[in-house]
Amino acid sequence: MKIIIDQRERNPDIINCLEKTGIDIERKTLPVGDYVVSNRICIERKTISDFESSLINGRLFDQIERLKQAYEFPIVLIEGNIEEFRLGLKQIIGAIISIYINYKIEVIFCFTNFETAEVIANIIKKEQENKDNEPSLKGSFKAHSDNQIQEYIVGNLPGIGPKLAKKLLIKFKNIKNLANADVDELTKIDKIGKIKAKKIHEIINKNYAESDKR
Repeated sequence: MKIIIDQRERNPDIINCLEKTGIDIERKTLPVGDYVVSNRICIERKTISDFESSLINGRLFDQIERLKQAYEFPIVLIEGNIEEFRLGLKQIIGAIISIYINYKIEVIFCFTNFETAEVIANIIKKEQENKDNEPSLKGSFKAHSDNQIQEYIVGNLPGIGPKLAKKLLIKFKNIKNLANADVDELTKIDKIGKIKAKKIHEIINKNYAESDKR
């Protein structure tokens, strides 16, 4: 049994548990998701706080869309106690229902790292009974046109995904005009509020810090 785990996944408990079950682990930088189980299944793992943050900053459904485009049966795994959610229950349930109804993506809840590892191990065991279902990377960005390159660049701004990127480019015609736009101009775009507009403006105009250590 095999699995490909994203290099940025740093949780040792999950990785150690999977290794103990005899699963062969490969680490790579994944274009989408955190755990690639097969050529059909990729798992996006989020803690309660991760899920809330991505919902608030607008990145959640961009990630969901890329997952669905890349894999036939993606899974979102939310880890933690549901009582830790700070957002209203109505908002959380609405997001989960949208993930299932609009994208046909299953959402699984696990309380601990160990439950997460057990769920992933069982999915691997079942999925890889068919030897044709070995893990494979999908979802890498391959630009076929200037439009796609522009959409990719703009789509990686804070809170901006593929759909909003197109709206911005249609409005401002090119990336240079977008970069020169002020906060008020940005807020005229549907789904871009004052906070998101300020963050976009800040990132575009902020000087690059050569000494930044990550």
